[in-house]
Amino acid sequence: MTIRVLLADDQTLIRAGFRVLVDSAPDLEVVGEATTGREAVDLAATTRADVILMDIRMPEMDGIEATRAITADEDLAGVRVLILTTFELDENVLRALRAGASGFLSKSVEPADLQDAIRLVARGEALLSPRAVRTLITRFLAQPGPGPLAAPAQLTALTEREREIMALVAAGLSNDEIAEQLYVSPLTVKTHINRAMMKLGARDRAQLVVIAYQSGLVRPGDPLMPPSTS
Repeated sequence: MTIRVLLADDQTLIRAGFRVLVDSAPDLEVVGEATTGREAVDLAATTRADVILMDIRMPEMDGIEATRAITADEDLAGVRVLILTTFELDENVLRALRAGASGFLSKSVEPADLQDAIRLVARGEALLSPRAVRTLITRFLAQPGPGPLAAPAQLTALTEREREIMALVAAGLSNDEIAEQLYVSPLTVKTHINRAMMKLGARDRAQLVVIAYQSGLVRPGDPLMPPSTS
């Protein structure tokens, strides 16, 4: 199945470069190009794109507001947004993740990495660069504090195992790494993650990481959780 990609960037040369990289893959296809955030929102609906490569700084409506508009539209629930950025630790990247973006890519990304990133996000299987996202949240969202935290009301719908795995996701571990630490299969980890996302209304793994920090489930500097004995 071909993955439909929308390019949203106000710089013609950048769009042209990404079009070449995307169209060079047999399973990827550029279905539209937007030069403003408003145009990106409109084309997201008319092109039925699966993945949008979204620049942050664009005229009329920036990429963050465009991302928020797209992810808030129930008719576009299957659309994934990948933020394009020059600086991975730009505070605007975190704002984009909060707005519903599925992850982010450096504009200097290698061709194969770009193609793989689009495929991963289209499948909704993994957040790109989870450790970099953790760094972002550490810098711009979470505030360390002494003492244990009570379980937030937002997380009461989760099982103990789901909270445990969610914390490890927020620590930047992949499914395979979590499976190894908890002595379970990667499929079991994926199932728990999917259930946690469904219960919390998270679109994808990126949103799950943000919720983990916003709710206080994890804080910067927390050690990785020990393997479960259950």
